[in-house]
Amino acid sequence: MSVLSGKKILLGITAGIAAYKSANLVRLFIKLGAEVKVIMTPASKDFITPLTLSTLSKNPVHSTFYEKEEENELWNNHVELGLWADYLVIAPTTANTLSKMANGVCDNLLIATYLSAKCPVYFAPAMDLDMYKHQSTKDNLTKLQEMGNVMIPATSGELASGLVGEGRMAEPEDIINFIENDILNKLPLKGKKILITAGPTYEAIDPVRFIGNHSSGKMGFSIAKSAANLGAEVYLISGPSHEQVNHSLIHRVDVVSADEMYEACHNYFNTVDVAILSAAVADYKPKNVADQKIKKATNSLTIALAPTKDILASLGKIKKHQILVGFALETQNEINNAKAKIEKKNLDFIVLNSLRDKGAGFATDTNKITIIDKNFESKSFNLKTKAEVANDILSEILSLIHA
Repeated sequence: MSVLSGKKILLGITAGIAAYKSANLVRLFIKLGAEVKVIMTPASKDFITPLTLSTLSKNPVHSTFYEKEEENELWNNHVELGLWADYLVIAPTTANTLSKMANGVCDNLLIATYLSAKCPVYFAPAMDLDMYKHQSTKDNLTKLQEMGNVMIPATSGELASGLVGEGRMAEPEDIINFIENDILNKLPLKGKKILITAGPTYEAIDPVRFIGNHSSGKMGFSIAKSAANLGAEVYLISGPSHEQVNHSLIHRVDVVSADEMYEACHNYFNTVDVAILSAAVADYKPKNVADQKIKKATNSLTIALAPTKDILASLGKIKKHQILVGFALETQNEINNAKAKIEKKNLDFIVLNSLRDKGAGFATDTNKITIIDKNFESKSFNLKTKAEVANDILSEILSLIHA
């Protein structure tokens, strides 16, 4: 999954011959899962039609402050457009638009939106060779970057004038790659490796039956997605779960039993910066696993159980630089039980939730947590979606990384 998936992209198109490439740019954004809206300068309509762009983006294309064809002359609110966007991308950016952006000449909807936007702004210059080399253009390019805008450099090649040289707008695929890499490099967990466990474990009784629990894996998968969206490389070790994940930074490792999860965690632990163990690992397993299905022969069946290896405690004993986070799902004496686990298992903090809290626990889309650190200071949170809970947990991780 691209870092652009689910993002809102506002694409500005100005009056250059390279505007014909904007159709492919819209298509690529959509293909990556982004939502796209388009603002065209009036003159850019001479190079590509609004119909093409609205068809590809599945949104109306805006060009003026109000729609003259509409009987009620609806206003296109540039402030709302600017606030809607996660990223503003202006491609192509002509010399004329560069000058307006750099000097605040607000004479069309695109520039008004640019001046209102609170999001990161990317611009891709496109013009003829001599225009690109002109000192005024160089000054405007420098000024725009000093103001915090990100330039997608022009390339060299054949230009509309027939000249060959610098000034050609980057190809749509290269624009996408540039933006993705720029976003990734600025993410707060870029360069960090995180181990996350999720789901239940199943402990075999015989080839048919097992001992398990009701964990769905939703919490662990939500943490994995949030961590990857913040730039981390994630090793997601999951017990049996119907949850799915599609992200280029998430490496999923499927296991079944507690022993398999133990081995997988130890295989990766020495290479990671953070380990978050949210899986509901079985505490006990059958001492003896039958080779064949156990037949119902009597009115009762006794299964001898043995304790499984404590994965969290074993990692706590060998941790060096790693931040180690555990989970505690309790039904009584919650706080004291969670604090005992912090000391016993050498944790940096523990995430506590209680089955007594409505909307928390297994197989729900929500959770209510309390984070308790190794100094026994606690932070309690309201009931939230598990995606929001994941962000709260990772905010705590970030505060430790940057402490």
